Amino acid sequence: RHFGIILAPSDWENLVERLTNLKIEFKVKPYTRFKGEQGEQSTLFIQDPSGNCLEFKSFKNDKMIFDC
Repeated sequence: RHFGIILAPSDWENLVERLTNLKIEFKVKPYTRFKGEQGEQSTLFIQDPSGNCLEFKSFKNDKMIFDC
């Protein structure tokens, strides 16, 4: 189980850059799923200080958020 947050693509890219610069350990490194397909989405996972997994995700097309 995890908690997830959906960001705009530019905000997601900025977050990746910031986390990388801060040398935050990724539980799942940033990557793009379904590249070039209708449900294209970028995702990453980190862990908070209490051990909870946090997912940060961005969809190329917001209309696909609940369709994939």
